[in-house]
Amino acid sequence: MVDRLLAVVPARGGSKRLPRKNVLPLGGRPLIAWTIEASLASAVAEETLVSTDDEEIAAAARARGACVPWLRPATLATDTATSASVLQHALAWYEAEHGAISGVVLLQPTSPFRSPASIRGAVESFLTQPQGQRNAVVSVSPSTHHPAWTFRIDGQAMEPFLGWNALEQRSQDLPPAYSLNGAVYVVPAQTVREGAALIRPGARPFVMRDPRETLDIDTEDDWRMAQQMAAP
Repeated sequence: MVDRLLAVVPARGGSKRLPRKNVLPLGGRPLIAWTIEASLASAVAEETLVSTDDEEIAAAARARGACVPWLRPATLATDTATSASVLQHALAWYEAEHGAISGVVLLQPTSPFRSPASIRGAVESFLTQPQGQRNAVVSVSPSTHHPAWTFRIDGQAMEPFLGWNALEQRSQDLPPAYSLNGAVYVVPAQTVREGAALIRPGARPFVMRDPRETLDIDTEDDWRMAQQMAAP
């Protein structure tokens, strides 16, 4: 089967920590426009579909060339709705209208500076796996705090997550640690159809080292940093 990919940009209207963030102007255009434009420029997908429950977001997405065929059901626009369920809904509609898809590229609009080249790189890693045996590819970046130096607190007691022996090692002797950055997920279509967890054993990392690309906007501080990065 020829590989066909669908890019999905989930953009709920009810963000709370940074209200209306998906349509806030960043560098002269709505936040969501950055991700749509990167997806289209990467040329990896049959379509870039925006799943939203919000008319203003839908209009902004269509103006940038995204497919917005419907507004997301209210049940998928709550704080507890999962990315897996949102992708499952979008893929079911797309396949019913346009035929089978091999994989879904999840691009969150809160990572505006992820490049078309990184999207292509993650997709290439996905497609090099044999059909029928593919695992998800997920973007990661070097962790700013190594897990050996993080603690759980029980009452007044501190306990290192990796134990006291790991804590005694020099930082340069510790193996590199990486964190999910949320910029790119490439997931087998079958995983999405099943509504299963997007990241499972066997998932492949796509390492992104540029801090600008890996910025994930969630708070006012993140937004101020993004504005600085987007400034001419």
